[in-house]
Amino acid sequence: MDSLAQFHFLRPWWLLALLPAGLLLWAVGWQDDVRKRWRRSIAPHLLDALVVERRGRWHLRPVHLTSALMALGALAMAGPTWERERPPFLEEKAPLAIAIDLSATMDAVDVSPTRLERAKLKVKSLLALRQGARTAIYAYAGSTHLVLPLTDDARLIQTFVDALQTGIMPRPGKNTALALRTIDADMAKEDTAGTIVFFTDGVEPGATEAFKAQVDSGRSLPVVLGFGTEKGGPLKAQDDGAPGSANRPAFARLDVEALKRLGRDADVPVATVTLDGDDDVAWVQHRVQSHLAQKESQSNARWKESGWWLMLPIALLSALWFRKGWTVRWLGTWLMAAVLAGAGLPREALAQLVTSTAADAPAAADAAAGPRPWRFIDLWLTPDQQARRAFENGEFEKAAALFTDPMWRGVALYRAARYDAAQQAFAQVNSPESAFNQGNALAQRRRFSAAAAFYTQALQERPDWKEAKDNLALMQALIARQEKDGEEEAPDQRPDKIEFDKDKDQKGGKEMQALAEQNAETWMRNIQTSPTALLARKFMLQVERPTPAAPPASPAPPAGGPSGAKP
Repeated sequence: MDSLAQFHFLRPWWLLALLPAGLLLWAVGWQDDVRKRWRRSIAPHLLDALVVERRGRWHLRPVHLTSALMALGALAMAGPTWERERPPFLEEKAPLAIAIDLSATMDAVDVSPTRLERAKLKVKSLLALRQGARTAIYAYAGSTHLVLPLTDDARLIQTFVDALQTGIMPRPGKNTALALRTIDADMAKEDTAGTIVFFTDGVEPGATEAFKAQVDSGRSLPVVLGFGTEKGGPLKAQDDGAPGSANRPAFARLDVEALKRLGRDADVPVATVTLDGDDDVAWVQHRVQSHLAQKESQSNARWKESGWWLMLPIALLSALWFRKGWTVRWLGTWLMAAVLAGAGLPREALAQLVTSTAADAPAAADAAAGPRPWRFIDLWLTPDQQARRAFENGEFEKAAALFTDPMWRGVALYRAARYDAAQQAFAQVNSPESAFNQGNALAQRRRFSAAAAFYTQALQERPDWKEAKDNLALMQALIARQEKDGEEEAPDQRPDKIEFDKDKDQKGGKEMQALAEQNAETWMRNIQTSPTALLARKFMLQVERPTPAAPPASPAPPAGGPSGAKP
């Protein structure tokens, strides 16, 4: 019923073409009516004796076929639609970030076996329900850490989820507001509306404002699933047998009323875990899908045109033209006009029908090789569409040779590590995106000063471009490091010959071999480390060490792209 309510035509003016179809039937019917044609010339009592009425069943005639084709064609051109089209090149499933609370109270045994272990089981059920949709895992307590980025590998996710323990967190406590801000910053990079679900046994009162602000922002939807019971239970004993410590309570209860207040005050979906089924998991997945559907309905997504389905009956009805005796006089006129038009073309123009000259769209590096030979696929796909297929398959060299748009050709060359040719392709366009991409190509060639100049040029036209600012700051830092170390930017010319000191090489060979054996032994010892210990070490390093500067961003794709291709 919802699809029927949204049914409409994208180009309703084409429905006027239904009138000629009806007029054609009426005109032929009037012409075949002998009584109407002769009633003014022959007396009625004589006309009845002269007219021979048609008898027998009704027969399908060419005029009926013509009218049906005209009507179906008009409906197809009008563009019937009843649903919106999903944006291209996006995942069919909504992204989901699962934030698992690893504070000490998640070891309470009021939910068997513990709150944390039950949360792991719920993650497994949720992954099975989502059937390969992209999911990210975060762990939080006093700090927030990314366990696994968005991926559709359910087995990998479950491996890391099973490794989570409360003891691996470097900072005790519970900072849900920090976790919300951290995860939302990561989810903001996604083009599809996402959801953040918190598997926790409570949310501190100070986080209510953060949840309310998150809901009002219209970005990722926060959802809270509470683990525990109102009666509570003792905490599971630690490895040393002690039930608790100064920073670790011995008993924990789930404050259900606090969760309900959070739901009311911040308008956040809140539920508690179900112990005898997976209704809670289904509830979470329903929230994820509802949020995605709501965002897509609010977006400017195009309506999905369904008129092409009418081409199937049009093709079937058109096949009846080959029946003997089924002809329409003006059909021969159309065929004769097409033949005469083809005969009037010069030989060079006819040759263009079977050979692609590509003179108006030079290839990236093979323009001097002459016109590209015609291939059978050219009947169905434009060069840009063929380039898009090659680009998606990782055949960047082939895509660069097929693209006609210089920006897309530059992106393909950049992906193929042909940075000189990529910069030349980007330089053919005068736009901030072109300057940004030229800076990326120069940065890959370690020409930091020239890259910084192009990033500055891009920021002059787009002052709020975050990626350009980050890359400019990175280039300035690298330039300062080069000046401090007395280095020079890598020249374009390579050295003719490289000399080696044989004596020093022999002397240092044994030292390097010993060091390699030592590193191999260390690596083998580390590879036996459990995932839990690996995560604990990773979280500790993230707290102690600041986040390093990000590398140059990928080339910015052109704003629209070439016609018929969207790599």
